[in-house]
Amino acid sequence: MRHKIVYDKKGRMRVRHGLSLSYEQAAGLTTFLLNTDGVISAEVTAINGGMLIYYKKGFRDSILKRISGLKKNDIPKENDPSAEARALDKAFKKKMLNVLIRGVVRKFLIPAPLSHLFTLKRAGGFISNGLSSLFNGKINVAVLDAVSISSAILSGSYSTANSIMMLLSISELLEEYTHKKAKATLAKSISMNVDKVWLVTENGDISIPGIQLKKGDNIRVRAGSMIPVDGEVYEGEATVNESSMTGEPLPVLRSVGSSVYAGTAIDEGSIVITVRNLPDESRMQKIADMIDESENLKASVQSKAEKLADAIVPYSLMTAIGTYIFTQNVQKALSVLMVDYSCAIKLSSPICVISAMREAVTHNLMIKGGKHLESYAKADTIVFDKTGTLTRTCPQVEKIFAFNGYSENEVLKISACIEEHFPHSIARAVVRKAEEMQLNHEEEHADVEYVVAHGIATILNGERTLIGSAHFLFEDEGIEIDDDIRKTIKEAEGGCSALYLSIGKKLVGMICINDPVRSEAADVIEKLKENGFKKVIMITGDSEAAAKNACEKLGIDEYYAQVLPENKAELVTKLKQNGHTVVMVGDGINDSPALAAADVSVAMRSASDIAREVADITLLSEDLMSLITLRELSDKLFERINENHRFIVGFNTMLIIGGITGVLTPAASALLHNVSTTCISGLSTRPCLIR
Repeated sequence: MRHKIVYDKKGRMRVRHGLSLSYEQAAGLTTFLLNTDGVISAEVTAINGGMLIYYKKGFRDSILKRISGLKKNDIPKENDPSAEARALDKAFKKKMLNVLIRGVVRKFLIPAPLSHLFTLKRAGGFISNGLSSLFNGKINVAVLDAVSISSAILSGSYSTANSIMMLLSISELLEEYTHKKAKATLAKSISMNVDKVWLVTENGDISIPGIQLKKGDNIRVRAGSMIPVDGEVYEGEATVNESSMTGEPLPVLRSVGSSVYAGTAIDEGSIVITVRNLPDESRMQKIADMIDESENLKASVQSKAEKLADAIVPYSLMTAIGTYIFTQNVQKALSVLMVDYSCAIKLSSPICVISAMREAVTHNLMIKGGKHLESYAKADTIVFDKTGTLTRTCPQVEKIFAFNGYSENEVLKISACIEEHFPHSIARAVVRKAEEMQLNHEEEHADVEYVVAHGIATILNGERTLIGSAHFLFEDEGIEIDDDIRKTIKEAEGGCSALYLSIGKKLVGMICINDPVRSEAADVIEKLKENGFKKVIMITGDSEAAAKNACEKLGIDEYYAQVLPENKAELVTKLKQNGHTVVMVGDGINDSPALAAADVSVAMRSASDIAREVADITLLSEDLMSLITLRELSDKLFERINENHRFIVGFNTMLIIGGITGVLTPAASALLHNVSTTCISGLSTRPCLIR
């Protein structure tokens, strides 16, 4: 590829080869450069193939050599996430230019008789639409347009008819563009792309764009990384946090032959995965389905607006007829016909809703339809699940008990010494607590054996040592426990999860572990009450003691403990029957029935797949403060819709008065009406929240 260096200084180089590229080629060339040794970042302009490259010292010549060796036909192509938006812009500009050119040509270059024929032919489409509406028993905007164009032609004012049709065409283009642009922006904002993956090859691991993955490829995923695909473990072993899929906080061991799923994360270890499903096969389809479905999930205010708009049309027609009867002036009647309320009312409401949904994504909220925003704005009751919702799935050591001559520090020290070998969240909580208390320990035990879902066994100073669940120690291993210790355990456990330590055949300690309440939860509860929620309720399957303890910390007055999943749904249904509009917030599979029963349901970011599927709204961050943002956004949205309606009615009424009094000509009325409709639609895309 021939190229010219336009600028090169201090690790920044602009290279141009003068060839026009497609947007897909520009995206592919960007990836090609990013995969070149020494390139820090790169941008490629499609129009002229310009490349802006930031590079490391000493790599300049090798980068230019790699560019020189590339032919245009060899440039890889990639999907460009902005392509749809650019295509919309391009199509809109082309259509708008055609409308304007046709208008100018007809007015100045085509003789009047021929121009009149074109006008009649074009008017036929509008008149046909109007008659079709009348035959279907509807008096709507199409009828209004047909009457105004027909009246202009019958009065011999072909110029007015042409102006009306041109303005209607421009208005239609603007409406279509604004609507599609809002939808495309929403779809882009909620899409989740896998940028890079490490492909395993015979020559080692190489970084490639996720879009280039194929089924059957092997990719390597290391600790701390998100698994980008569904597949099977081909090589290695790792503990995988599957809370995003199952809602369970504890990681699970995945080895050769195990299935792993996109969206889960590796806590420890490294595995090679054989790709079964590509990253975007199901995800992008769900996004597309959600956007399409959101058009049907209209807020009732949208439906009311549409009914109101159609109901106004007959009155507009009667006003025009009355104007002609009393004034005997066709121009004044036409001026009235040029104005209708329904265009702006019908268009602005859905644009407001779609724009609010798009804005919600920027605040880490994904909403499946406008009606859910409306329900959330009206809700007076919010019900929370406890574990994983009001508490963090990050266990912490709360209490330590020692038995049979051991001290609490010894129990924690020994437990940490054993648990540090296994990277699940409970083990990390124990090790973290030992570090906080500065309890340094030495390796005094032999090899450890991890018993999945039970605990750990090892030999410490010649004695078999166990740490794990009550079932593992007392039932499987038969560890002795006397009545006094049993009584202490019963009193001490409270709402905690217990980890037991035994040496020999004796129980020597118990560590109580709990999920701490979220640091922001208490403030969120208080702000929810300030924002109109009259009832804030917590429901949980935990014990009475655990539930009461959490509610005291959070300022929740009403709670239900030891509740089964089906009872959660019954509780939500009962609240609705009592006249409350109910929001349910949860994260686990066991919350799904209650989520489905609520007026509007909210799933946490780490919720199980089924909970997120059922939920109407999903938080895309772990911060509960998003619930406050959601309330403010929904309130502001409907304030804007109502403000729009007031403006539309007021402004168009002024136009009608201007037409009746003769202040405005038909062309001026049409122009002002269409400009106001376009402006109100454009203003409806503004953010509702100013942060």
